Amino acid sequence: MPKSMIDLTQPVERAFLVGVDTGQDAGWPVEDSLAELASLATTAGADVVGAEWQNRRHIDPNWYVGKGKAEDLVAAKSETGFDVLIADDELSPSQQRALEELLKVKVIDRSRLILDIFAQHAQTHEGRLQVELAQLEYQLPRLTRMWTHLSRTGGGIGTRGPGESQLETDRRLIRERIKKMKERVEQVRQQRETAARVRDRRLMPTVGIVGYTNSGKSTLLNTLVGSEVALAEDKLFATLDPTSRQVRLGEGQTAIVTDTVGFIHKLPHQLVDAFRATLEEVNRSDVLLEVVDASDAHAAEHRQTVQAVLDELGAGDKPRLVALNKVDLLHDRARTDAATPSPIVGGTVPISAVTGFGLDALRTELAAVLASLWVDVDLDVPYAAGDLLARLRERGAVDIDYRSDGVHVRGRVAPALAGELEMVAAQAAEEARA
Repeated sequence: MPKSMIDLTQPVERAFLVGVDTGQDAGWPVEDSLAELASLATTAGADVVGAEWQNRRHIDPNWYVGKGKAEDLVAAKSETGFDVLIADDELSPSQQRALEELLKVKVIDRSRLILDIFAQHAQTHEGRLQVELAQLEYQLPRLTRMWTHLSRTGGGIGTRGPGESQLETDRRLIRERIKKMKERVEQVRQQRETAARVRDRRLMPTVGIVGYTNSGKSTLLNTLVGSEVALAEDKLFATLDPTSRQVRLGEGQTAIVTDTVGFIHKLPHQLVDAFRATLEEVNRSDVLLEVVDASDAHAAEHRQTVQAVLDELGAGDKPRLVALNKVDLLHDRARTDAATPSPIVGGTVPISAVTGFGLDALRTELAAVLASLWVDVDLDVPYAAGDLLARLRERGAVDIDYRSDGVHVRGRVAPALAGELEMVAAQAAEEARA
């Protein structure tokens, strides 16, 4: 057969989902959580062929589900022919082993599935570094004899410590790999910090877009910029790598707006830890723009998930504007209610990133929120500070009075710009006294 005729595609895995409802996850019935898990599995490239769940007071420490339900999965395998079982919660190594031995198929959990999607979608060197670190930290307690390829010496005589077993060797190798990956991710963090300092010197206000995965964050950034700068697909975690662009706001303001990775229910803690270098963009932002899918029945639960991650990052109390996105998907009554002449209510703006509805109001309100952070100035600066005066006119709300002995500036500006203005004014006053 000619090479061009060879089918190199991988067979589609047939996935079966399983979950446990302990009643402790408020607002998230197990059926809805499994529906989201099905979307994740589809995003990863699997064909979902069925699902089972069980109401239990506690997750079974041995089987995840009860022993009887685990045996039901054997029958389900015969009926559907599934070759991978996906659990809706993170499995312990012993639970995973027990299910694999019983079913004779691959068993993964929600965390591993999300990590796999991240591995597929990471496009930049930075993204791939952070995904690999998260995978290594997830895999460490679940080690089998699979990590010897990381040894530069190839293992064998002279490469192991006294009495060190193969599994101990593998653990040592993966810990060494994790250490190296953390050092490389730290280099990424420092590079981002340097870039942030350069941006701060330009005194541009910054806005960080946050939200649940597939809420429309990338589409919103594209619409605000007016071009396709961020990948926008109707998939979970379509894009992982942050994208920053200048965006024109109301009142003539310009801000740096950054689209960040989306959050999700039961987000693996390894991902939050590994992506801190990227998520620090959230901490550096002056204002957060939280994008909420207003058409989703779990919008309130999505917001709780976003808030929990922001709290973990130390950014939960930052100034915030909420964009209720996808109002074009609501029924006619809701769409009519959303299209009121003054759509801004309690820090929320109904919008449609696809149709452009509400974006003028969003720009205006973003400018107002940023302006609310400004401080009052009433100072004299020399004529020689022409570049500073130009930036004041462009990025502040000031009156500039040109006098014979200098320029009087009065109004409101961003805190960083006010600090530079005060420094120039103080230096000029000191030179005048001398």
